[in-house]
Amino acid sequence: MSSADIVGIDAGAVGRWFATLGVDFAGPLAFERIGLGQSNLTYLVKDQDGHRWVLRRPPLGHLLASAHDVAREARILTALESTAVPTPRVLGLTDDPAVTDVPLLLMEYVDGQVVDTMSIARSLTPERRRAIGVSLPRTLAKIHAVDLEAIGLTGLASHKPYAQRQLKRWSAQWERSKTRELPALEGLTRRLVAAVPEQRELTLVHGDFHLRNVITSHDSGEVTAVLDWELSTLGDPLADMGSLLAYWPAQGENTLGDFVGTALDGFPHREELVAAYSAASGRDLTALGYWHTMGLWKVAIIAEGVMRRAMDDPRNKAASGTPTAERIEALVTKAHEVADTAGI
Repeated sequence: MSSADIVGIDAGAVGRWFATLGVDFAGPLAFERIGLGQSNLTYLVKDQDGHRWVLRRPPLGHLLASAHDVAREARILTALESTAVPTPRVLGLTDDPAVTDVPLLLMEYVDGQVVDTMSIARSLTPERRRAIGVSLPRTLAKIHAVDLEAIGLTGLASHKPYAQRQLKRWSAQWERSKTRELPALEGLTRRLVAAVPEQRELTLVHGDFHLRNVITSHDSGEVTAVLDWELSTLGDPLADMGSLLAYWPAQGENTLGDFVGTALDGFPHREELVAAYSAASGRDLTALGYWHTMGLWKVAIIAEGVMRRAMDDPRNKAASGTPTAERIEALVTKAHEVADTAGI
């Protein structure tokens, strides 16, 4: 496929926009859809000299309000440039109709390894898997330690209790995107509503933190860039840890479909992730079972939305395949198990 035919991008217009950004490049530019994400679309941009950049845009087709706000993502990434959180640098943002019909975000290309397929996960040594695994909760602790006032993000989102905000937002998302009735999910929602823990602090929350949303060093396995900030907000830091656990299947669990890389030898168990986060953050983790349950509930609702978008517009299908009803039901079942253990 030539760059002229790449879905979602006007190659000529983007090339003209590049020329206004002060970015040195040797045209013409080539574009390639990358990543397995089924939310915002991501493209690798290359020039004739082999220089690389990354371009992001919202998905194709009808969008739910605020769900794919790349301008907001750009604001967060720019604010984080001065912090200890590893992120790619923002080079440009445009919604100029001469360039694009949706906002476009241009970022630096961070070299490294994204562990987003089973073949990549299998290619790693157990030692490298372990290094990557323990780096994730330590990176989360850095995100949650950010001084919001110092970087100008106190106004990023509401300061009202996060659990209630999440329950309201994702319940509404479920109603808009569900493809069928699922009483077990409705029951899970009721359990979460009834057991909301007290919110003790408000921090920056990534909102979708997991193995496939980070770039890791080829040398050490440490996280070198955290990606996909579109769901980032202000809230309870344990929510991110709950999401990480939700996206970390153990052996024999099919909650993430074909991607069960974290069950391979060497990757830390969920209990070890919790211990690493506890050591790095010093936080009281009493309520973590609640947030792990909510993480699974949210992943199920996100998966349903992806399934719905792929049904509505097949161009939104990504290389990783589309979630299935069975996988979504497995997530809900696992969430009920975690809730039982947590006593909620």
